[in-house]
Amino acid sequence: MQLTKNFSLIELTSSETAARKGLDNTPPHDVIVNLRELCANVLQPLRDQYGKSINITSGYRSPKVNKTIGGSTTSDHCFGNAADFTVDFTDYHKVFSILRTLDFDQLIWEMGTDIAPQWIHVSFRGKGNNRKQVLKAFKNGLGQTKYLPY
Repeated sequence: MQLTKNFSLIELTSSETAARKGLDNTPPHDVIVNLRELCANVLQPLRDQYGKSINITSGYRSPKVNKTIGGSTTSDHCFGNAADFTVDFTDYHKVFSILRTLDFDQLIWEMGTDIAPQWIHVSFRGKGNNRKQVLKAFKNGLGQTKYLPY
């Protein structure tokens, strides 16, 4: 099922963890609606402006998949409101700049360095419900993930 011109349901629900552990990662209908909104309002406009494909590394996560990877029980991934992705190494700043112009809830430069993150996280909670929160994630000296405004 195509969610938008360049994004499919399988792309936003594919999970190496689910495949490896034999877990079902099939989203319910309301999550599919949210994934379509995420794609229509954030991912497709990004793709159109960026002009290159992006590699979705994590979209929807069923509760079992999310628990297996140690994700937060309130993660936007569980509701079809978030995606993590990578792009060409040299394009991260360009892509982050494009995303800042779009309607989003959270935009996170995940780990990595100031030159390039390990991946970008973006979420969308619906028109009028987005905080436009821009963060940078990093590991502290205890190995805990922390977030600062970016």
